[in-house]
Amino acid sequence: MISLKLDRPDLIRTGAYIGGQWITDGPTFKVQNPADGSVVAEVLDGGPELARQAADAAAEAFETWRKALPKTRSDLLRRWFDLVTRHAEDLARLMSLEQGKPLSESRAEIAYGAGYIEWFSEEARRNGGDVIPRNKDGREMFALTEPLGVAAVVTPWNFPNAMIARKMAPAIAAGCTVVGKPAADTPLSALALAALAEEAEFPPGLLNLVPAAHGNARGVVQAWQDDMRVRKLSFTGSTQTGRKLAEAAAPTLKRLSLELGGDAPFIVLDDADLDVALQALKAAKFRNGGQACTAANRVLVHRDVQDAFVARIEALIDGLKVGPATDPEAEIGPLIHQDAVAKVERLVGQAIEAGAQLRRGGRVHPQLGGTFYAPTLLTGVTAEMEISRTEVFGPVIALQTFADEAEAIRMANDTEYGLAAYLFSKDAGRCWRMTRALEFGVVGVNEGLVSTEVAPFGGVKQSGYGREGSIHGLSEYQSLKYVCFGGIGD
Repeated sequence: MISLKLDRPDLIRTGAYIGGQWITDGPTFKVQNPADGSVVAEVLDGGPELARQAADAAAEAFETWRKALPKTRSDLLRRWFDLVTRHAEDLARLMSLEQGKPLSESRAEIAYGAGYIEWFSEEARRNGGDVIPRNKDGREMFALTEPLGVAAVVTPWNFPNAMIARKMAPAIAAGCTVVGKPAADTPLSALALAALAEEAEFPPGLLNLVPAAHGNARGVVQAWQDDMRVRKLSFTGSTQTGRKLAEAAAPTLKRLSLELGGDAPFIVLDDADLDVALQALKAAKFRNGGQACTAANRVLVHRDVQDAFVARIEALIDGLKVGPATDPEAEIGPLIHQDAVAKVERLVGQAIEAGAQLRRGGRVHPQLGGTFYAPTLLTGVTAEMEISRTEVFGPVIALQTFADEAEAIRMANDTEYGLAAYLFSKDAGRCWRMTRALEFGVVGVNEGLVSTEVAPFGGVKQSGYGREGSIHGLSEYQSLKYVCFGGIGD
C-alpha cells in the first residue's frame, strides 16, 4: 500500500490567505476523503466579509503590481514553479487525500498544473502590444496591453490543482492581482499552492484565497461580482451556474471566462485503428473516473466495427483496477461523494429501462462499495436517452452506432454543448473535413488527451467562452489601449 502521509504536513493549510496573512479564526467545514469518508481537515468557512477583505487587499496590491516589470513577474512565477515542482509528491498525495484520484493521476495533474505556471512565467516577458502602420503623416499609432485589474477565479473539485493554476498564472503574468475561491470539496490543493506562493515571496495581496462551504460559496462570489474593482471573473463549472454568473456580472460589465459543461462525442469511423482508439478512450473516459468536462460522454462507433470495438472495450474494462489512492495498482478511484454515485446510478438505470444493454458494470463496485462505481459499458444507447444529453461524470461508456460520416457529424453536433470532441480515422482528408464540421472548441484527432498549457482550451455554444492556456490565455486578463501620437512631424 502507498502512504499518503506528507513529508511537509505544513502544506495542509486550513485558513483563508488574504493580504499575505493566514486567517484561521471562525467557523469551519470538513474536507473528507471520498474513498472512505475520513476527515482530512477542517477548513475555515469564509463568507462575504472575508471576500471583501480579499478584494481590498488585491486592489491595493494591484496599484504596485500593475507597474511591475515583465521580468519581475516572470521571475516570481518561476520561483513559484520551482517550489511546486520541488514539492510535487506532497502536492499529489494531498490531492489524492481530498479528491480520491489514484496517486499516478494526481502526480500527472501536479505536473500539468505546474506547466501553466512555467508557461506563463515565460509569456510574461513577451507581454507586448502592436505598432499600427501610419494612416497619415505626422502620426504614430500603438496598441498597448494593460492588465484588467483584480481577477476573481472560481474553480471546481475535479482538478483542484490544475484548474486554479491555469487561471492564476496568466492573471499574475498579465499584471493582475487575484482573489480566488476553491471548490468546497477540495480546497486543500489550492491552499497548498498559496502556501508555496508565500514561500516564493509573492507580494502581500497579489494572491488571495477564500475557502467556503457550499452554503457560503455564493455569498463569496457575489461579493466579488458586486465589486467594481474586480474586473475579471474566470469560472469552471456547470452551465447552469455559468449562466447565473453571466447575469450577475452584467451590472459591473465584468470580463468573463466561462468553461462550462460538456457532452463530448467520441467518434470511431470504420477505417479507424481500433487499438489506438481504445487507448484514447481509456484516457478520455476513465481518467479521474470519468469526472471531467472533457470526458467522452457519447461513444459513437461505425456499425461495421461495433462488434470488434465492443470486444476490445470489454477486455479493457475487465482489466481495469478500481481502488483507493493507497493502492499502487489503482487506475480508477472513487466518485467525489454519494450524490455523484446516485446520479450515475440513475442515468444508467434509465438507459437500461429504455432499452440499452448492460455489458459490464452497472452498479457500485461489488467489493469496495461506497463511492466506488464499477466501470460500465452500455450498448444500444440512443440519442433520446438522458445519458446521451447529460454529463455522466462517472466511469460509464454509453455506446451508440452510426451508418456513415454524415450521420456521425449530425449525431456529434446534436447537443447544446461544444467543449471537446474526439475523432478516429486513418484518412487524413476525412479527419480534416470532419474536424471543420464539428461544433466544438477542442477536437482530438486520434488522440484522447488533448489539454496542454501551450494550446488554447475552451468551448462554444453552452460550453461557454474564453480560452485558457497559450498566448490567448494571457489576453483574457488584458485590455488593449490604443494610443494615437500626433504632431511628431514627417
